[in-house]
Amino acid sequence: MGKRRPSGDGMVRKREDGRWEGRIVIGHKENGDSIFRYIYADTQKELTVKLRQNINAYQGVDLTEGSSMTLSQWLDKWLEEYIKGTVRESTLEGYRRDIMNHVIPYLGEKQLRKITGADLRSLDQKLLERGRMKGGNHAAGLSPTTVHSIHNIVHYALRTAVENGLLPVNPADGVIPPKIVRGTKSILNQEPLDRFKAAVKQDWVWRDFFLTEMTTGLRRGELCGLKWSDFDEEAGTLKVCRTIHARKGGGMEEGSTKTYAGTRTILLPSSTAQLLRERKESSQTEWIFPNPLCPEQPVSPGNAYRRLKGLLEEAGLPDLRFHDLRHTFATHALASGVDAKTLSGILGHTKASFTLDTYTHVTGDMHRNAAEIVGDFMTELLGEEMEPWQSSKSGETAVST
Repeated sequence: MGKRRPSGDGMVRKREDGRWEGRIVIGHKENGDSIFRYIYADTQKELTVKLRQNINAYQGVDLTEGSSMTLSQWLDKWLEEYIKGTVRESTLEGYRRDIMNHVIPYLGEKQLRKITGADLRSLDQKLLERGRMKGGNHAAGLSPTTVHSIHNIVHYALRTAVENGLLPVNPADGVIPPKIVRGTKSILNQEPLDRFKAAVKQDWVWRDFFLTEMTTGLRRGELCGLKWSDFDEEAGTLKVCRTIHARKGGGMEEGSTKTYAGTRTILLPSSTAQLLRERKESSQTEWIFPNPLCPEQPVSPGNAYRRLKGLLEEAGLPDLRFHDLRHTFATHALASGVDAKTLSGILGHTKASFTLDTYTHVTGDMHRNAAEIVGDFMTELLGEEMEPWQSSKSGETAVST
C-alpha cells in the first residue's frame, strides 16, 4: 500500500480539451484509499485560486466515504439514527414531512459534500416564492416563519454531518434564514376576561382547569399532564415536568416538556394554591385534572380545546386558540409589573429575551409608562429647577439670572 496522502494535498493537470483540472484529497476510505474532490477552470491561474480556497477548507479534515451520499440519503439517516427517540413522535413526523415536501424536491439528489451556502440560500428563496411541487405545479409560497423552521432543520442535520466527518464545515453557517414575522397576539383584555371568567365559574367540571390556566399560563399539554405529586400544598408550588399530547393513530401519550427550561417549579398565586388544596381533598386519582368519564386517565387536550370553544361562545366572545389564554396571562403579568426574567421562568421559556421579543406589544406600553414615572419623579425631585427647561422646550425663551 502506498503512502497515505494527507487531506488538503492537491494536484493539477491540463486536460486534453484544454481546460485545467485540479484535485485535492478530502478524506480516506476504510481501505486507506484517498477520496478526491475535483475542480475545473479555463486557465491555470483561475484553477490555482480555486484550488487554494479548497485546500484551506479541507486542511486537517478527513472525510469518510459517507460524504459521497446524497443529501436525501443523509437526511433519512439523520432522522432514523440521530433524531428518532430524542424528540416527540409528532415532532419527528413534522421534520420528516418538511424534508420530504420541501427539501428533497430541490436538493435531495445532490451529494452531501457538494451542498453550498448558495444552494441553501436558493432553497430558502424558492420556498418563499413557490413552495413545494404539487401535482406537477408549484403551490403557493411558504411563509417566512415556515421557511425559517425548515432552514433550522437542515442546519441542524448538516451540523451533525460535520460532527461525523462527512463535511469539513457547515454550509448553512453563513446563510441567514428569513426573518420570522410575528403576528398580532389575540388576548382577552379586562372586560372580556371578566366575561370569560364568569362563564368558567358556571361550569363545575371545567372551572378549576381554566382558572388554573388563567393564573399560570401553562401550555395546554402541561396543564393536562399535572399530577398531585407535582403539587406542594405547604409551599404552594407546582412542578411542571410532563406534557400530554395526542398519539398518532389515536389515544394519548405522556412526554417531556417542550424544552429543558420547560421543566420548572412555579409559585402559585395564593388563590390558585387554595383552589388546588380544596380540590385535592375530594380527588380519587393521581391526575389533578382527570378525564371526567375515565378518572384514571388525564383530561384530553382535545376535549380541553373543544370546551374552550364552548365557553367562548357562551360568554359571547370571539374565537381564540387555547394558546391565546397563555398569551393573555403573560400580557397581563407584564403589564402588572412582573419582570421578563421572572415571567420567562413561569412560562418555561429558555431565555428572557425570547419573552420580551414575543410580547413587544406590552413592553412598548411599559416603556412609555416608565418614561412618565421617571418624568414625574424627576419633576418632584428637582421641583422648580425643571421649569425653565420645560418652558424652553415648549418654545418660550428661558432667561437665567
